Order: sequence, then structure tokens, then C-alpha cells
Amino acid sequence: MDVVVSAAPAAETLFGAQQGGLLRLMTCGSVDDGKSTLIGRLLHEAQQIQDDQLAALARDSRRHGTTGEEIDFALLMDGLEAEREQGITIDVAYRFATTAKRRFIIADAPGHEQYTRNMATAASNSELAIVLVDARKGVLTQTRRHSFIASLVGVRHIVLAVNKMDLVDFDHGIFQGIARDYAEAVATAGFKSVAAIPISARYGDNVVGRSRRMSWYTGPTLLDYLESVEVEDERRQGMFRMPVQWVNRPNGSFRGYCGTIASGVVRVGHTLAVSGSKMTGTLARIVTLDGDRAEAGAGDAVTLVLSEERDISRGDVLSHMADPVPTSDQFSAHLIWLSDVPLMPGRAYLIKLGTRTVSGSVTRIRHRIDVNTREKLSADTLGLNDVAKVQLSLDRPVAFQPYAESRDLGGLIIIDRQTNATAGVGMIEFALTRAANITWHALDVDRMARAQLKGQSPAVVWFTGLSGSGKSTIANLVEKKLHGMGRHTYMLDGDNVRHGLNRDLGFTEADRVENIRRVSEVSALFADAGLIVLVSFISPYAAEREAARQRLQAGEFVEVFVDTPVDECRRRDPKGLYTKADQGLIRNFTGVSAPYEPPSAPEVHLKTIEAAPEELADQVIEALARRGMLG
Repeated sequence: MDVVVSAAPAAETLFGAQQGGLLRLMTCGSVDDGKSTLIGRLLHEAQQIQDDQLAALARDSRRHGTTGEEIDFALLMDGLEAEREQGITIDVAYRFATTAKRRFIIADAPGHEQYTRNMATAASNSELAIVLVDARKGVLTQTRRHSFIASLVGVRHIVLAVNKMDLVDFDHGIFQGIARDYAEAVATAGFKSVAAIPISARYGDNVVGRSRRMSWYTGPTLLDYLESVEVEDERRQGMFRMPVQWVNRPNGSFRGYCGTIASGVVRVGHTLAVSGSKMTGTLARIVTLDGDRAEAGAGDAVTLVLSEERDISRGDVLSHMADPVPTSDQFSAHLIWLSDVPLMPGRAYLIKLGTRTVSGSVTRIRHRIDVNTREKLSADTLGLNDVAKVQLSLDRPVAFQPYAESRDLGGLIIIDRQTNATAGVGMIEFALTRAANITWHALDVDRMARAQLKGQSPAVVWFTGLSGSGKSTIANLVEKKLHGMGRHTYMLDGDNVRHGLNRDLGFTEADRVENIRRVSEVSALFADAGLIVLVSFISPYAAEREAARQRLQAGEFVEVFVDTPVDECRRRDPKGLYTKADQGLIRNFTGVSAPYEPPSAPEVHLKTIEAAPEELADQVIEALARRGMLG
């Protein structure tokens, strides 16, 4: 796509005098490119700063500013004390502005690489990005990085603001060269429009008023362009989609489905379909705070009432019957990792897509992307601010659209199950066809039939604890006692499984996660066979133990914490592993060079220094009997 460096007609004649609507935009650029200064100057010259704010800004400029006796407009956005002291933006700052033609939400995003997540957050809520370039430096690696992230999270309109033209004597040739270089840099980014504007944010040239010192530039000023660029109608032109946020039932005679329309237009009388089902219904009413309407479109918060009663709940997506929203549980997606805790393929997370939250995991990292060079790199895990292309697997199908078509139905949030913190954000590319080709076959002989034949209930008894804690010893005793009682069991031991099924895995954190994931799947299959499965693994991470629990039906998972102090484990050290770990011969050894997360509320808590193994095994048998698992 060519960068537009001029636009002859005035904004009023080209776009119409009353464009209206809301434009969400962000600024991005390298350190000292003038992002905050530009927004401050824009707000000032557009008369969006109150007198008392201007007076306070003048005082702050004398204290923190870098422009001598002049007002430092950057301080208007750098609202945090820490930012003012450093002279850099470290957080996303938002400002709201209104002109006669348009309303704006303006985000000033940090330029530093370590704040990639902040920049991505700002971009994901923006329709347009102002990419600032210092006229003295031209297009930098930072410029390419910011443009790549902006394109990745759905920004489709770019203003290339070539700033500090006053420091290059307002040279036309320098501006043209930068515009040409940027056009080459973003040629494959997929932007719908790119407009280059030469400015001096400090002095206001081409920000609101036209610069007399750049008479060679005939295009719109920055404000003219922002007031006239067309972005509003894109979502309304798509197919109708509305994720249901809430079912409103104030009484027995009213049932309304509340939500914000993600795309398209809907009218009373339309026949609507419900995602993931064959249900349809006729739209009888569109209810809003301002009364009933005959029509609603993208961005409208509405309550839809159908003529028929339908079993629709939060997380379902309504669409036109002629174009139902697709569903899948397997996706290819781009992912930006936002957590200090690395992403581990196979680890279970909560994944929020639209208004539905399900369990899922990243099953494969196809490649990590160097955001500076766009080079594709191999990776086993992802760290803070990493960007990658991944495959996702969910525990059930969900309604979706590719992110390029809908941010609302194509953007997902990955949530850490233990801390409930946002760990990553993703953008769906497409559904993987494997989900459509593989289905679970319901068999005539099910788990309960198999268990009843054995006179017991299916169960997975999961022994966890440090190496040397006595897990395998106690688990072995439990199995012997169960076998003597005529119960049908199978034991999965960590070392034994690594001889076959998991022989390809090492002891890195990523391999440990995959080790437990595989064992969780096998134990769930054995439980489906009606067996009492005894699992003896260190299983150091709470997230993986919880994922194993989620693979089973309620009440079938019994977590047994074999609680032995590490000093006692060291004293026992039956395999000499602690000694080797202390000598550096074994890396990533739990309790020495790798962490162990003890269970917070296990079903059975065994303190091995207080009782003999036989007595501890009896405690486990008694716990199973109390739960009715032994028939």
C-alpha cells in the first residue's frame, strides 16, 4: 500500500462537514519522538484544555519540563509522577476530546520494548494509530515493531506523523524519503490506509493549523485528517453477531437477551439463530434505555426479545439464520504473552472469548516472532511480551469469527487459573479442521457400567509430593490393600511412565507440564474403564494437578499430599538424587533448583514424619471408603 503524502481537496469537501461519530486512536513511537507533546499540542490548539488545567500545566512545565520557559505539552499526558521524573511514558494514558466534527478517545502508549503489553492493550482498542517518526532519525526498528503490533491487533488505519520537521529545516526531500521508507516497511502489514503528514508538535505546524513553513505540503492537517477519516461503518457492514451478556427475566412474562452488537445490523422481524445449536427465533422487540427501536447496529447495547421461548444463556451468540456464526474448539492464533510466568504448552488456562469462558490450553507453539525483524523463531515456551503463532485447544466448541473480521468474536484472553490474572491475549486466524473431523463416540458400555461390574466407583487417587517423600511407597501399599479387598486398580508411577509413554520428555518446566498432561489423559481413560487409578508423580505445579482434576467427573479425583519436609527427603534420598542436584549434575530438580507448589486443600493430607507408611496407607483407604468409592 502506498503512503498518501498529500490530499488535494479540503476535508470538508472530501468527507462532508459533519462526519460525527467516535474515533478511538493511539500514538506510538520511539523514545523522544514526541508522542505526548503531540497530543498535548493537539488538545491545546483544538481548545480542549481548560484554563485551570493550562495554568497547572504551566507550573508543572517549570518544575518538570524540558522546553525552557515554554509550556511542555508532553506533561499533559505523562500524568504519573514517575513518568515526569524520568521524562518517558511508562503507562497508557488516555484523554477524551470533542470537536465540532468528532469525538475522540486518545491513548498515548509507551514506546519501550519492555512495555509491549501496554502498547498492545492500547492498540487493541484503537481504530487508528498515529506512528511518530523523528525527522532526524527516520524509520527505526521501533517504528517497524510498533507498526507490526498495531497490524496484529487489528489497527487498519495509520497516520505517519513525521515530527520535528523544524530540526531538519522543514526539508521536503527528507519527509518524502521517510514516507517512502515507511511504505516499504509496512507493505505487507494489511493496513487499509496510510497517510503521511509532516509536523512540528512543539510549535504546532500542521497539527491543527496549516504550516507556513511547509508550503510544499498540500494535504490536510493532522486534526483535519482525524476528523474526516472513515472508520465507523466497518463493523456495521459485517454480518449480524451479538454475544449474549445476560438473560434478563424480571418476571415470568419477559425474557430478554442483553448484549452489545459486535457487527452488522438487526431489525425486528428477522429470524435469528443461536450459536452451536439448531434453535432459531423471530425477533419481536429491540429494547434500549431510550425505548424500543425497529433497528440496531454494531456498537449498540440492546436487549433482544424473541417471539418464541428459547433456552439461550450467557456466552451464546445470536446471528441471522441465513448466516449462522461458526463454532470450533481448535484454533490457529497469534498470541501476545503478558505474564512474568512463562507460557507452558499443555498447561490448562481459562480462555475468555466474547462472553464465554472455557478451559483450554496452547497445544503447540508453531513459532515465536521477533517483533523487531518479524523473523520466525522456534520456541518451547513464551516469556513476558513474546509474540507467537500458536495452536489452541478448548474443552468445548465456542462461537468465533477470525480476528480480521471481528475483534469481539476473534479476540481472546488467557487467564491464569491459580491467580485469575490475565496471562495473554490472542487473535484467532482460523479454526483448525481437526475439530470437525473428530468426535467423541458414546459407547453402549459406559464408565458406570464398567465400574458397577467391578463393584466400585471410578476414581483417580493422585499422590503428590517431593522426591523421596514416600509417594510410591504409600501408593504401592494402598494398591496392595485394594487388591486384597478385590478392587480393580492400576498404578501409574512417574519413573515407570518415563520408560515408555513419556520417554521423550526431559525435566524442564515445559516437559514437566507435558508429562503431567499425558498422565492426566491416561488416568482419565483408565477411570473411564471403571478402575481405581493410583497416580504417583511429583507433579510440582498446582495448575497441572487442577487440570487433571478437571478431566474427571465431580468427586472422582482424590488429591493426596504426601507431606515430607525437604530436609527429611534429603536424609532419605533413596536414589541419591539430592546429592547429584546439589553437585549440579541434575538440573531443574524439584526442591533444589525447581519449585514445588504444595496443595492448598488436598482431600487427604499425609504427614509422613508422624506415622508409618502402613498407617498412612490405611488413611487413604478410609478416605476412599468415606467417599463411597469402594462399593
